[in-house]
Amino acid sequence: MAAQAAAAAQAAAAQAAQAEAAESWYLALLGFAEHFRTSSPPKIRLCVHCLQAVFPFKPPQRIEARTHLQLGSVLYHHTKNSEQARSHLEKAWLISQQIQQFEDVKFEAASLLSELYCQENSVDAAKPLLRKAIQISQQTPYWHCRLLFQLAQLHTLEKDLVSACDLLGVGAEYARVVGSEYTRALFLLSKGMLLLMERKLQEVHPLLTLCGQIVENWQGNPIQKESLRVFFLVLQVTHYLDAGQVKSVKPCLKQLQQCIQTISTLHDDEILPSNPADLFHWLPKEHMCVLVYLVTVMHSMQAGYLEKAQKYTDKALMQLEKLKMLDCSPILSSFQVILLEHIIMCRLVTGHKATALQEISQVCQLCQQSPRLFSNHAAQLHTLLGLYCVSVNCMDNAEAQFTTALRLTNHQELWAFIVTNLASVYIREGNRHQEVLYSLLERINPDHSFPVSSHCLRAAAFYVRGLFSFFQGRYNEAKRFLRETLKMSNAEDLNRLTACSLVLLGHIFYVLGNHRSNNMVVPAMQLASKIPDMSVQLWSSALLRDLNKACGNAMDAHEAAQMHQNFSQQLLQDHIEACSLPEHNLITWTDGPPPVQFQAQNGPNTSLASLL
Repeated sequence: MAAQAAAAAQAAAAQAAQAEAAESWYLALLGFAEHFRTSSPPKIRLCVHCLQAVFPFKPPQRIEARTHLQLGSVLYHHTKNSEQARSHLEKAWLISQQIQQFEDVKFEAASLLSELYCQENSVDAAKPLLRKAIQISQQTPYWHCRLLFQLAQLHTLEKDLVSACDLLGVGAEYARVVGSEYTRALFLLSKGMLLLMERKLQEVHPLLTLCGQIVENWQGNPIQKESLRVFFLVLQVTHYLDAGQVKSVKPCLKQLQQCIQTISTLHDDEILPSNPADLFHWLPKEHMCVLVYLVTVMHSMQAGYLEKAQKYTDKALMQLEKLKMLDCSPILSSFQVILLEHIIMCRLVTGHKATALQEISQVCQLCQQSPRLFSNHAAQLHTLLGLYCVSVNCMDNAEAQFTTALRLTNHQELWAFIVTNLASVYIREGNRHQEVLYSLLERINPDHSFPVSSHCLRAAAFYVRGLFSFFQGRYNEAKRFLRETLKMSNAEDLNRLTACSLVLLGHIFYVLGNHRSNNMVVPAMQLASKIPDMSVQLWSSALLRDLNKACGNAMDAHEAAQMHQNFSQQLLQDHIEACSLPEHNLITWTDGPPPVQFQAQNGPNTSLASLL
């Protein structure tokens, strides 16, 4: 018996020594691989060689599966060899399912593999993989929640918002069951964001009310709590802005700006949450700062505070440039494109067409780098080109751009915005498009069945009807529409619409022989100067010149004439500069991806009559 015991002990010692030796070679190879991966610059080829050297040792299943995951991850993130990355990740997923208590490797392999499938446009392979991983991860709260978020995001990218909302609802209920009110709020806020995108406002309101209660009652990490508040307030602010309620949004926007200031003073807490389901962050602090700048720019542009919009755009773009040096997250490019879209519209209003055109070209370049970004912003890009064409009096090109944008969008608010602008193009063109124009005006009739709930767009539709009636010589009808615009724009501080309506009303009274309409034109001029809106200033100064001349006020007429001359010269100079840029050729692009290069032109080829 003693001999048997001694033999057994000797065998056990030999096995332990062998395991220790195996562990030492494995740790040595792993150490070398990590050293090469984190070198500056990284030596990925050597890192891969070290990890591949593990397999000839016939390692245990756990080491084999983990090494396949590490190889797949390195190849996926640092090389273009997606075939090998996929092979290693598939092996990691297959082997790890046969091993008990090996959740991190198993679910990380599933998550990364589904990402790779999506990158290869194999979405049909990614979905069942994620569904199976979700099914077997219910005892692992962190991974179960993470995989639910991932599958919901995949459905969102496919525009299947109903399935995405269902998954987020499942996630919210699961988080409640496992006692994570923080992650429950994240799921609910994400669902609220998708419901806003779907315009399901009756479902959004009770959901946001519930989210507000959860956020206020949750006591936990201060940064996590404030980040939930930022998410909640961003949804509220964008909801108001989508509805064109620029004045009503101000309290929420102020709270949001205060909230981001609070977050910027808080230090990141290194202590991990006790509940693994709480191991999520909505966005990094720096990304949240850019997002708050972005919604501030959106508000400033809608309200007509264009200098403020410029100031916050500059801040946001500077922050983005710093972030993009260290972070290649796609959301940063999305932020950049949306910021540029808004500042381009501001430039066109303030009389900086050449700069706007160069920024449109910049958006094209960003979209060239990402097919998904182009797919999401193609309609907006053609809309911006249409607005630019209007500003340089290229009306045929404007019509082509707006028509292209309409073909590319199914977003109701953008559709209404494009139709409103296209109708104004047809109105300026006279009798060439009467049937089409009547059809468009009927589709955006603000008196009944207006297609969207936006206060701002409905007010703009009244203005366009007023403009049409003015050109038709139906002045009383025009006045009714314009007074409706004024009532709506004053209610929500829509300064540009107020200025445009006042100057057009003043013009109508002047045409009718009432030369005392200064009380409309002067406030329009003051408001246009405050925005500043160069076209309205040009129009107002011309009208003030004629009004004062008709009333015999020679000095005032001369002053207004001088202002009109100054505005004309500024706009003319900018017009010539914009039309001389090679990017001006973008106005002819109406199909496919954005052109890569532009041919320089000899000079402007557009009519300047509208500026003089």
